[in-house]
Amino acid sequence: MTGNQENSNKKHVEVHIDEELKELIPGYLKNRHKDIESITEALKNDDFSIIQTLGHSMKGSGGGYGFNLISEIGKKLEQAAKDKSRETITACLTELKDYLDHLEIVYE
Repeated sequence: MTGNQENSNKKHVEVHIDEELKELIPGYLKNRHKDIESITEALKNDDFSIIQTLGHSMKGSGGGYGFNLISEIGKKLEQAAKDKSRETITACLTELKDYLDHLEIVYE
């Protein structure tokens, strides 16, 4: 796998991904959009265990696909769910949505 470069300073976020992962990336990202919906619903229901599980999953999977920021957000989500911090969870959701909306993938 090639090194990643994530630049989240401006409008788009460019991430360099190994060409071998090209077929897997669309499904992976689609699942992260589903996670946003699931976490939003879980937060409405005060179901912090679901949020903790989804955060843990993102923490473990993001880097393997080349999305280190998804792993970082997952780590924060997992801890926020343990702490039952609605404010932090909401901030993580905003950060994840913004990241996914501005993602530009470069396959190498």
